[in-house]
Amino acid sequence: MTQPTFLPAWRSPRAWTLLLLAFAAALSLDLWTKDWAFRTVAGEPMVLQYEQIAGHPEYRLPWHAGVPAIPGDLLDFHLVLNHGAVFGIGQGRGAVFVVFTVVAVLTALVIFGRYTSARSWVSHLGIALVLAGGIGNMWDRLTVGAVRDFMHLFPRRTLPWNLHWPGGGNEWFPWVFNAADVELIVGMCLLMLAIHMNERRAAKAQAAAVTPSSDPTEPPATPG
Repeated sequence: MTQPTFLPAWRSPRAWTLLLLAFAAALSLDLWTKDWAFRTVAGEPMVLQYEQIAGHPEYRLPWHAGVPAIPGDLLDFHLVLNHGAVFGIGQGRGAVFVVFTVVAVLTALVIFGRYTSARSWVSHLGIALVLAGGIGNMWDRLTVGAVRDFMHLFPRRTLPWNLHWPGGGNEWFPWVFNAADVELIVGMCLLMLAIHMNERRAAKAQAAAVTPSSDPTEPPATPG
């Protein structure tokens, strides 16, 4: 039985179609939800001027009340400008994150084209989500001056025993995030799942290759 020929993803129209469609859908979702949130959540549109925001991590939006999105203190919509990375890490280093995003995008495309096959749809979906999340936040840094965040999990729920996070917050989840952050995390999880699946397939194939067809210690059968 002949083994199927490895077809690299960059030569597969189906793989490119999945990658581009998933990327376009995820990027559109991220940018649309950000625009919607900053137009409606505060009651009136937030006017964001690049000159006032870029390079000024001390800039704060006008005060506004959070809008409950899921009852029971599960999710609020609250507008925040993030000058850092995912969940506010590395505040004030926007230029570094732009360069990092460009390098990450090029690396992801190389991985897609050279190290995945036409059938690796889980990897392709994960790469598409990582690309969409990274480019969505980079777009904000280049056009707004900071990343637009608006989702706050578990608002008004505080840690027990007067505990605090290193940054000083005492809520269960003190970070505000956006759809791009979710896409980045889900995309990385899919890539890890794809690696695990490939390792399991390789292990099974190796085990099948070394398994003898018969037990060499068994004495030969006597004719009779």
